[in-house]
Amino acid sequence: MRVALVSSALLYFSWAVAAQAGGIDRLRDFVEGAKSMRAQFSQTVLDRSGKTTGESSGTMQFSRPGKFRWEYAKPYPQLIVGDGQKLWIWDQDLNQVTVKKLSDSLGSSPAALLAGSNEIEKAFTLVDGGTNDGVEWLVAQPKDKDTTFETIRMGFADAGLRSMELTDNFGQKTIIRFAKVEKNPKLAGDMFRFVPPKGADVVGE
Repeated sequence: MRVALVSSALLYFSWAVAAQAGGIDRLRDFVEGAKSMRAQFSQTVLDRSGKTTGESSGTMQFSRPGKFRWEYAKPYPQLIVGDGQKLWIWDQDLNQVTVKKLSDSLGSSPAALLAGSNEIEKAFTLVDGGTNDGVEWLVAQPKDKDTTFETIRMGFADAGLRSMELTDNFGQKTIIRFAKVEKNPKLAGDMFRFVPPKGADVVGE
């Protein structure tokens, strides 16, 4: 359940033409201009009825293409690292590492919108979501029908990316809010390398 919850935050665009494509333009600027990013995040999971079923927080970093690091601090420590080739998920409480091919894990996923290549439009259909309280919204619908998510919404404000809202096939919604966003920081390469800790149970490839 922990891995599924974390992956739903992470591991899960032809441009749609609209008269006022604010959200789409903001995504285009984000993809072209943000080669790296660092931020704090808070994550809330809601069930179909809107009831909160989980909350977590931590820090995230990415470097295009395909390198990212999501580190959960609360309510329990967990680390997700994409090194450009593989995806590593380390549950520290269980001392268990799950490893997958990154190419099999990005695709039509939320991670592809953040850390994917500049050709992410191939995996999503984009629709402008309008503006609400100064936030310009984009709605991304995965073209791959086998993906976990039905829709992904991204909200942009003056400071850049503010939030993501992910709705899965069961009506569950994951809301991720970003704070203290740094655009194009210099990130050490070893932040995106992961070596399983000694004694950890490694599952996958």
